[in-house]
Amino acid sequence: MFLDGLDELDQKIVSLLIENARMSYSEIGQKIGISRVAVKMRVQALEQKGVIEEYTTIINPQKISGAVSCYFEIETKPESLMEVAELLKKNGTVTQVYRVTGNSRLHVHAIASSNEELEKLMYETMDQLPGIVECTQHVILSRIKDIKGLRL
Repeated sequence: MFLDGLDELDQKIVSLLIENARMSYSEIGQKIGISRVAVKMRVQALEQKGVIEEYTTIINPQKISGAVSCYFEIETKPESLMEVAELLKKNGTVTQVYRVTGNSRLHVHAIASSNEELEKLMYETMDQLPGIVECTQHVILSRIKDIKGLRL
């Protein structure tokens, strides 16, 4: 396996938690053949190592009336990259900011409550960012496949 320190039992635990993070230690133990206490100890160890970062609720914005999900590919001048990333990180409409390879340099995901809020994000935020060379926007029409977390 490409993850150091993740044995077969840990892989099974992580796979089950990816499917259902609310699964009880007892349930996990029954599925993989170890005790609830052993599962708890392994999960705590995975948390302490940083393998498991958090448990969260994921909201599907397309199920909320009027929500618009989109992403931006942003190319900046090299000296402006980190300033732009910091500005985007502070924006409440922006949900994810990734530094990527290639021309775009930044991949940014945002969820706006309406087309009007999306337009406001474009004109008041994206168009005002310093050192922008190019910014392209893509509205997400539908979610076909969306894997959360790591698939082992």
